Amino acid sequence: MTSYTAQIFPGQALGFMVLGASLHDILTRLKAEPQRFRTLDLVFEQSAPVSEPVILNLPTNGIRLRFDGPEQRLRLIEVLDFTKSHLTYKDKDVLRPPTAAQTATSQADSLLGPTFRHIYNRLLGPTFPGEYIEPEGGDETGMGIYVLSYPGIAFSFPLRSSSWSPGKDFVSALSSANAQPAASMAIFKGDSWPDARDRLYVQTMDPREAFSVLMKGREPVPDEVRLVRIHGAGRVELVRPDGVPPFWIKLGLTSPQEFVSILGPPDAIYRKSDQRMSIHQVRPASRTQRRDGSEVRDDSTDTDQSSAHTATDDSDDENEEAEVAGNVSGECFYNYFYHGFDILLSTPVTPSQSPPSKRLAEDATEDIVPADASSHLVATKVILHGNVPGSYPFNRHRRCRWEIQYLKPKKGRYIINSESPFKDVEQRLHDEWKSIYKNAEEARARQRGMVLNRDWGDSPGSSCELLGGWEDSVGGKRNDPVGTEDTRGLGNTTLFGFPGLVFEVLKNGTVSGVTVF
Repeated sequence: MTSYTAQIFPGQALGFMVLGASLHDILTRLKAEPQRFRTLDLVFEQSAPVSEPVILNLPTNGIRLRFDGPEQRLRLIEVLDFTKSHLTYKDKDVLRPPTAAQTATSQADSLLGPTFRHIYNRLLGPTFPGEYIEPEGGDETGMGIYVLSYPGIAFSFPLRSSSWSPGKDFVSALSSANAQPAASMAIFKGDSWPDARDRLYVQTMDPREAFSVLMKGREPVPDEVRLVRIHGAGRVELVRPDGVPPFWIKLGLTSPQEFVSILGPPDAIYRKSDQRMSIHQVRPASRTQRRDGSEVRDDSTDTDQSSAHTATDDSDDENEEAEVAGNVSGECFYNYFYHGFDILLSTPVTPSQSPPSKRLAEDATEDIVPADASSHLVATKVILHGNVPGSYPFNRHRRCRWEIQYLKPKKGRYIINSESPFKDVEQRLHDEWKSIYKNAEEARARQRGMVLNRDWGDSPGSSCELLGGWEDSVGGKRNDPVGTEDTRGLGNTTLFGFPGLVFEVLKNGTVSGVTVF
């Protein structure tokens, strides 16, 4: 096995593991080096996978990574075993190799971490006193933990409670012959561990600052999309970092050239061909009419043709022009794995109707389709991916956070977003759209769920052509008996449709993805 060698950057990174990096980016990099990172163990709360922290253990490397749930950004890097990776700080070894004398006296096995003397005198230098954490009640060993903090980095030393008193000099206590080496190390954003601990998962992290260590000398990348605001009537706002203006997607108008100019070229292009959801499309009597009277196909329920391909799944570049020419419509998906969404490009169609609460303030959308609608491709659908741990398409995309902007928060209510339980999303949307139906029975009939099985080979969602196999997920294929409720992640999903929106919902009520059309 190849050892992981990494430089320590206090408050910033451990090698390529940069604070503020997305779970998708880190996992993608780790899975690209299976000889170095042999085991990836993902831990999450199944009942709340997008609100509680997500933990990624690397047992063969002695490293643990902690991500927040809503944004899935790396918040804390922990080294739990110094012997399993080669770590350096300013080209100095964190764990010094044993000397000949130590090897001869069998003392090398006891040096499983850096000593206080090494850290204090050679690596980081003097610092303020840390904090002592008493042993838990019932701990017969009497061993507590002394946390020695520096800006952005801290070390934990086992220390007997009998050897500690508040007035005692911590330098003398930790540098004595009886003191043990450091058991763990943490890299975080903050002046000290006590300062960072309470706001570890809530402090704002700017990716431009977090990635400064690794981005020097590299080509610039487009600014991340931090939030997607859904305004209804086919209007989607992509919110980017402070100082960068938002990018507005107007379904039926925004061209592929605009996406490439603002967001950069797509990570992959998927040629849309699977039509197995076409039976649920709008019937001819209610199809949308173009200005010239011709019919356009409603593809709003086709939620799953988006994102399964990586760059290697696409055709060779030299064949792409021939493929487009061979496709009558030329429609395709622009897959933005880095941003967390996909864009369907097809001939223009009239977007969904304006929400009732905004109709008086919005212009009519009937004229949004240009007269030369059949001559070019535009964005007609946006698929936002939740990257929910345990879901079938996990780690295909970075997590994309969203808000339904036209559902304004009222007294006692919060804005509906990507972390909202679907029961809340459903109730608020029912209240918003109830006026367009004749009665409550019609509303329930139009908004009932449709089960989408991710595990059957004949389901569009489980097509290997679209999403790949379960074996591509973290941890590999499960060994549980086939047919049990828990054997396949979070199980089947259900599709729920509202005007302009389709939600894919997991069994635990978490929204896995949203299609805007």
